[in-house]
Amino acid sequence: MLVPPNGTGWRRAGTPYTARMAEESRLSHLDERGSARMVDVSGKAVTAREAVAEGFVAMQPETLALIQEGGLPKGDVLAVARVAGIQAAKRTSELIPMCHPLPISGVALSLDPADDTRLRIEATVRTEGRTGVEMEALTAVGVAALTVYDMCKAVDRGMRIEGVRLLEKRGGKSGEWRAEA
Repeated sequence: MLVPPNGTGWRRAGTPYTARMAEESRLSHLDERGSARMVDVSGKAVTAREAVAEGFVAMQPETLALIQEGGLPKGDVLAVARVAGIQAAKRTSELIPMCHPLPISGVALSLDPADDTRLRIEATVRTEGRTGVEMEALTAVGVAALTVYDMCKAVDRGMRIEGVRLLEKRGGKSGEWRAEA
């Protein structure tokens, strides 16, 4: 059985995980024995941080038209998905085990047609803290997309959630990062 990379490649289960491997590893959520841990961020500076993520819900053109017209029996899909995404960003640490609970200062979600068969969801999350809000932005997009699916599944069970990814992040020691186009 193979276990996750440790900085020197894949290793077989039972192979000792040494302190040197932990030091070489880029996986900060592993301790010197290779066990999962929550990273201690107490020594990091509090800085303004922001992350932007996106994702798409692919569907039939008729489904997207119903969403835009407000013609679905469960109500205003875009409003409910926006609120679900905001709520998800605020509760990310309850869903992702190694995420720190953060004092989120802002969450903005946009849900707009990308074309006639795809709804694009973008989330921007901000905080003043010791760690970033990438997971919160990704979670907001994912839960908003799942909410769209839930509210529209009666008319289109073939919908697909696609391309959920981090677009950019700002703040902290590593500074700014942007995804390739």
